[in-house]
Amino acid sequence: MRNIKFSGLKGKALVIREDDIPSIKEFKDVIPKHYFKCNTKTSLRYLLQSALIQFLVVATGLSIPFTPKMIPIWIIYSLISGTTAMGFWVIAHECGHGAFSKNKTLETITGYLLHSLLLVPYFSWQRSHAVHHRFTNNVTNGETHVPLVIDGNEFTEKGGGDKELHFSNSIGKKNYGILQLILHLIFGWPAYLLTGSTGGVKYGTSNHFWPIKPFSKALWPSIWAKKVWISDIGVVLTLLGIFYFVLKYGLFAVIAMYIGPLLVVNSWLVVYTWLHHTDSDVPHLSNKGFSFMKGAFLSIDRPYGKILNFLHHNIGSSHVVHHVCPTIPHYQAKKATVLIKKAFKKVYLFNPDPIPKALWNIACNCVAVKSEMKEGKGRYIWQASYNKRALKT
Repeated sequence: MRNIKFSGLKGKALVIREDDIPSIKEFKDVIPKHYFKCNTKTSLRYLLQSALIQFLVVATGLSIPFTPKMIPIWIIYSLISGTTAMGFWVIAHECGHGAFSKNKTLETITGYLLHSLLLVPYFSWQRSHAVHHRFTNNVTNGETHVPLVIDGNEFTEKGGGDKELHFSNSIGKKNYGILQLILHLIFGWPAYLLTGSTGGVKYGTSNHFWPIKPFSKALWPSIWAKKVWISDIGVVLTLLGIFYFVLKYGLFAVIAMYIGPLLVVNSWLVVYTWLHHTDSDVPHLSNKGFSFMKGAFLSIDRPYGKILNFLHHNIGSSHVVHHVCPTIPHYQAKKATVLIKKAFKKVYLFNPDPIPKALWNIACNCVAVKSEMKEGKGRYIWQASYNKRALKT
């Protein structure tokens, strides 16, 4: 028995057939060749766009008194400033994928600076994110948002799914959903950087700042360990800068102008990645059932609206294209999405649910997955019923 609460996808991802999934060549044949090329001037224009918007927001913030009475206003400021600053994260993300400029020195410097200012270890993330792309929705080799498995084999799957299902049932759907939103949106990003939280069993307990023991070295082969240390330099310099501003202007001012907005940026990052790769009727795959194109087409595009798409460079509404070909810049991915949506109607996933509704759905209903064999190939289906009968299946 499947215990699935269908989302706005209405079970579409569960009926995709193997022969419906295009090859990488078929995918590329649909998209004009110039869409695959980045333009430095265009990329810099979008960076300037984000910089000008952030400048206006920060200038406005500097006019607000740094007093306890203004805390409600500063909370609103953090929400606005963090939302606009997320545009820098997206630009740095493009740099990490090689989609910003043909000038790789300029691209690396830009990505390194932007991510360091957001306390993100640039090269460490570049490596782990590439692994995530290679094994999207793979239960064993997936690198982020890998689910707990009911009756899982601890060597190839993340077990503990049965305990999580019982836990969710014991506290109830509403409480479980609230708890998951808090854990993901507030603690999810630092937990991922520091422990590899939500990663697959293959990589163990990893740390994006420390590529050696006592943490797992699986994510950092060869030259990547050295690059992790180089990433740390940028983060440490930013932390020293923060400490300097605390000494000069006080802790309240730094929390108001930087730390509060940064927490909002981190929350946006989790919202995007969580909703890109999790849905109550989107399966995960075993090694046997996995292929790169199948995993990429299990990514989900969603309706973030014109304002957020403008501020965040369309990252949430053209993610399927990005997962197949991450070197396509965002300003081309938007146009390419229109083409692949028409060409691959049976496999392209777009969930029309409003973002708050979608978040609530996955927080409540994406508890753990259970193996389901189909045509000799394993896939894993979300289980999330809050009743005794479901716990026995």
